[in-house]
Amino acid sequence: MRAQNLALESEDPLLEKARAERRRFRRVRVDLSGRLFVPTDSREAGCKIIDMSPGGASVECEIMPASGTQIILYIERLGRFEGAVSRANEQGFGVRFSSTPHKRERTAEQLMLLANNSPLDETNLRRDERTPSKAQTRFTRSDGSIVECDVVDLSTSGISLKTRVKPAVGEFVLIGHMAGRVVRHHSEGVGIEFVGLGPDRPTADVIHARILLRS
Repeated sequence: MRAQNLALESEDPLLEKARAERRRFRRVRVDLSGRLFVPTDSREAGCKIIDMSPGGASVECEIMPASGTQIILYIERLGRFEGAVSRANEQGFGVRFSSTPHKRERTAEQLMLLANNSPLDETNLRRDERTPSKAQTRFTRSDGSIVECDVVDLSTSGISLKTRVKPAVGEFVLIGHMAGRVVRHHSEGVGIEFVGLGPDRPTADVIHARILLRS
């Protein structure tokens, strides 16, 4: 009887799909640096990612948020992740991501490339399609200094800038009439993610117009 049940289960497409998803979302051992940000009290610190799946990660960090704390992780080569602390131990803590299905699929692809030692270029890290631009703008740093720069490309979630001045990852800036946060450095400058847009974020054309406005 058990053998018959096992045979039936093996033919069940839903069970097979569930097993495939578990295999796909299995944790991968990694050695990636990152930056942890805790929005509730504005704490941030460098961290190390020990293992990761599209649904979560194990993190070592000098600060230890309590279980359930909402956090933001900026992971080297993989980008930005939001989630909550799920568990803690002497070595670090686990994070459960609150990613969309599309984000989880992209993360699975990125982790597969990492596991196969394949290169990840910048286009693999972006959440939204980018539009090239040759506009000039400027951004204001947290210390009040103003930096002239060129727009490389932009989307509804962020912008890539050509600039010699590269604020630290995690620094908040004001660009045009948009608030942003530096999330990565690249060969020509920095990548900035817009913050505070909410679910009804403006179109790329509207954002482009805001970026070109001079304060």
